[in-house]
Amino acid sequence: MDFLWPIKWLIELILVGFHSLFTFVGMGQDSGLTWVLAVAGLVVVVRAAMIPLFVKQILSQRNMLTIQPELQKLQKKYKGRNDPESRQAFAKEQMELYKQFNANPLSSCLPLLIQMPIFFSLYSVLSTAQKDQAGVGVLTKALAGSFAHAEIFGAPLQATFVSSSVLSVKIVAATMIVLMTASQFITQRQILAKNQNPAAMTSQYMQTQKIMMYLFPIMFAISGVAFPLGVMTYWLVSNFWTMGQQFVVIRNMPTPGSQAHTEREARLAKRGKGTEAVAADATTDSEEAPKTTQRQQPVSKNRSKKTTK
Repeated sequence: MDFLWPIKWLIELILVGFHSLFTFVGMGQDSGLTWVLAVAGLVVVVRAAMIPLFVKQILSQRNMLTIQPELQKLQKKYKGRNDPESRQAFAKEQMELYKQFNANPLSSCLPLLIQMPIFFSLYSVLSTAQKDQAGVGVLTKALAGSFAHAEIFGAPLQATFVSSSVLSVKIVAATMIVLMTASQFITQRQILAKNQNPAAMTSQYMQTQKIMMYLFPIMFAISGVAFPLGVMTYWLVSNFWTMGQQFVVIRNMPTPGSQAHTEREARLAKRGKGTEAVAADATTDSEEAPKTTQRQQPVSKNRSKKTTK
């Protein structure tokens, strides 16, 4: 039994639904642009449904940053102690910290892992379409053939970099692979460069994030040569969504103590939204200053009297 069958059925429904919508407004039924926009619509639906998960991911990542000083203390506590009892105690205390701070070290991978069944289902749908076979749901044989043979810049959506000797396919596929890996790298880079507290940059968690920043783009570059252009279209649009979503989150919900947080405070102050806090501090200082003067004044008079005597 195909456990991806429900996902395939839903993907076909969304894909064909958007294709029918764009065809209804006058776009060509077999046009590559129509199918590319249908894939983009699929991305929007999938990623919009994942927004609650993304918010949870952001909160968990922040908790992972908050927990880093405690984890470093724990690592120092058990440094050099390699006996089974110590390793077990370390693992237990570490899990207790994760539970206490509601942190998950795999939080950054969750959106990717959840998208993988969708990704493989889309790959399966397109692979079936390449053989001019109907899908499991509303993707009929005619629509499957239309999807597979639709072209973008002269390259059919069913083609891959390694399976085709056509120059246009090579160029389109190579361009998409470069954009896909670059967008993935930029997304991770903007998190590490602007949305991290400098105090946590030397932690093991951050070192792992740095490795992933280079590892994931390399994986996409290597595997991308074997993916059909239709599948890479989904992944590329999804990466652009992630990059834009991450930019909005970093700009408006930065990690405290990070460069992005400092820049946001500066923007708020420039727009006058931070004036109330500054005014409150100024008022507090002005109220404290006279009190200090009044307390010192009697001492000054007493000293003057003693001097006169």
